[in-house]
Amino acid sequence: MAEFTVAVADPESGRTYQVEVADQDATRFIGRSVGEEVEGGAVGLDGGTLEITGGSDDAGRPMRGDVRGPNLKAVLLEGGTGYNPAREGERKRVTVRGAEVSESTRQINARIADAGSGSVDELLGEE
Repeated sequence: MAEFTVAVADPESGRTYQVEVADQDATRFIGRSVGEEVEGGAVGLDGGTLEITGGSDDAGRPMRGDVRGPNLKAVLLEGGTGYNPAREGERKRVTVRGAEVSESTRQINARIADAGSGSVDELLGEE
């Protein structure tokens, strides 16, 4: 079964909450891509929605929104997610993970699109 760490960012307060999800809650994320929205009940944010903004796999490779599917792909990058060039014009071939969440994903980055009712601190168990 899939297990993820979901880093839930609250844009209103600027805080990030680390939530471990497994089993049925984790299957809600499988097959979803970067930019899609998921019900917040999977992480304890009842009545709210989360937008997937990125993530990484078990080896630490980042998910890129412009690479389709859940597989690994070697892409030539000039910058952005997965590569920070040292000087202008520098490019590098980097192995990245596709935008789709799969069993190989270990961390999912998400932001709260709609908090629903109640305080985010109370709903996520942080006080």
